[in-house]
Amino acid sequence: MFLNSTISSAQVEDTSIEELLLEQLSEELGDDIDVSEILERLSYYTKNPLNLNTATEADLSNLIFLSPQQIENIIYHKKVSGDFISILELQGITGLSLQTILLLRNFVTVNQVMNLKNLTLKEIIANDEQILMVRYGRILEKQRGYEIKDALLSRYLGDPNRYALRYRWNYDNKIKVSVNMKKDAGEPFFYNKQRYGFDFYSAHIEFNKLNKSVSKLVIGDYALQFGQGLVVWNGLSFGKGVWIGAVARQGAGLKGYSSLNENNYQRGISAEIELGKWKWTPFIAYNSLSGNLQKSDTTENTITTISSTGLHRTPTELSYRNQIKQIIYGSNISYRYKRWKLGITYMGLQFNGRKLKATNVRNIFDFEGKSLHQLGVSYQTTYRNYYIFGETAYSFNGAYATINGIIASLHPTLSLFTTYRNYARDYHSFYAQSLSEGSTVANESGIYAGFVLHPNRKIEWVNYVDIFRFPWLKFRVDAPSQGTDFLSQLTYSWYKKGKIAIRYRHRLRQENINLPQFNTNVLGDINRNQLRFDYQYRWNDTWNMRSRIELALFNKEANDPSKGLLVYQDIFWKGLRKLQLNTRVAYFNTTDFNSRIFAFENDVLYASSFPIYYDKGYRTYLNIRWRIAKALDFWTRYALTYYINRESVGSGLDVSNGNIRSDIKFQMRWQW
Repeated sequence: MFLNSTISSAQVEDTSIEELLLEQLSEELGDDIDVSEILERLSYYTKNPLNLNTATEADLSNLIFLSPQQIENIIYHKKVSGDFISILELQGITGLSLQTILLLRNFVTVNQVMNLKNLTLKEIIANDEQILMVRYGRILEKQRGYEIKDALLSRYLGDPNRYALRYRWNYDNKIKVSVNMKKDAGEPFFYNKQRYGFDFYSAHIEFNKLNKSVSKLVIGDYALQFGQGLVVWNGLSFGKGVWIGAVARQGAGLKGYSSLNENNYQRGISAEIELGKWKWTPFIAYNSLSGNLQKSDTTENTITTISSTGLHRTPTELSYRNQIKQIIYGSNISYRYKRWKLGITYMGLQFNGRKLKATNVRNIFDFEGKSLHQLGVSYQTTYRNYYIFGETAYSFNGAYATINGIIASLHPTLSLFTTYRNYARDYHSFYAQSLSEGSTVANESGIYAGFVLHPNRKIEWVNYVDIFRFPWLKFRVDAPSQGTDFLSQLTYSWYKKGKIAIRYRHRLRQENINLPQFNTNVLGDINRNQLRFDYQYRWNDTWNMRSRIELALFNKEANDPSKGLLVYQDIFWKGLRKLQLNTRVAYFNTTDFNSRIFAFENDVLYASSFPIYYDKGYRTYLNIRWRIAKALDFWTRYALTYYINRESVGSGLDVSNGNIRSDIKFQMRWQW
């Protein structure tokens, strides 16, 4: 099945789960995004494999390399044939290729069914698992924001140090406790308005399979993922790319929130209640958001800005912290009949003030008000080798959003997919995330289609095209516009040795341009072309290498074109059982920011690193992992960027003098 594309069992053996996932998804994520909510689950299942006889649809969705169709087929096989006796039964399930089975066996097992009934405290203490992780990091150069002392000027009120702490307690995935603490660079720590220490605290306790009716209960911070994400999809959301798994979403429903990302989650209580073929997920939350709240004694409060950065470094940012209160309530009800699954989601939202929209013409269809109500209906079914899915949602101002698609396995070597989306320009949502070219689920329509061809185990060819349209104005786009996104990647792999991949991507969008013969902005085409060559090779059990050459060409109508080049070489060394290291040397040369290039970098465990390579210079980093003892690991990272012909690095409060920008990280993990 094509959703296993670019992920093979050999890669799992050759490299860490973290690197495997991040390299596959890096283009869809920004810098400084915490992806641990996925990585932790995959890492847990390698040590504590998921029992196929108790695994639910939501459990299997945590294995993100599985497509919704493959998950449906596994569930259906268990329903028809009864409990699994052996993992070898996976070979008889339609849609599971040999590559998928080889990968899946790293994360699953077959055991007898158990629940929390008659569980004793002694048994919990004897079989639990605890993890404590502490991370420190900082930029070494002095930045302008820390040197300003004038109280009338914008400045950073804290120091440049970054701290993060994670604590996990888990009993057989049945009872889980998660605690997160985080301080970003520039935020005060145990003084000023942060006298309680960290800027961000997050915690929850999760109970799974309490009894036959209550399958899950979460108290604290949690995430909701229903349907195709048109009403609510908390946590990470992946879009277009070589990993085609985002074509159809397989929501986990309710899950505890364990990420360090400081937005897009709920704080309250929720549960999953199952009654035969029905599942009911009620939820309620009270969230504190950052933003500009104008209080009034005579009229209602007004909200002009809602911030999602999670940064509270300057006096203005600190004055916005937790000012906006939001009450969330609603339910999801789903029903299964044979191979059909139907769902309906209602979400209500209330602010402690009236949210005002901006006065620009492009914003006239934005949300304005104190409350919002949404209703969504979703469906999915499998018929032979076809997986059909979709969702239609309604915001009570009178606008709709819909997305519908089909995945077809025409042959063991060929899969096709197509989706159609249409999001009204006045569709309103605060927690929706679905397939889109824009940053919100609104003001967009498009057709997204492609195919994946596996003529044999060594060759894979991935292709997609997305033709989209924006029916109303956008930032820097003063008229309805349209565009195209096309990608083609050919990969050749040889077992346990390496792979070669060639990727071409073409993106066309429209944006304002200034022409002397016109007195106003007109739309012009923006073409961005990228060509990438990847090479990975495993010399032996000690040495691995990874190389890349990438070219970018940016051309905006009526403007000079810009070009970008990135070349890097990675080396991995695992010569000692307790000591591992990897390093990179990179050269980059881009005309300007428009021809910038993103590239994944290895980092300490669970830390993301997707820096932008632009301007001209060199970059290098070194990662070291030292297993001090069986239960104790230590990571350190040093990264340095050297710019040619620059006198300063950064902008605004982040500017530092000189042509070098360097960063260090230290991390410790204790497991017991």
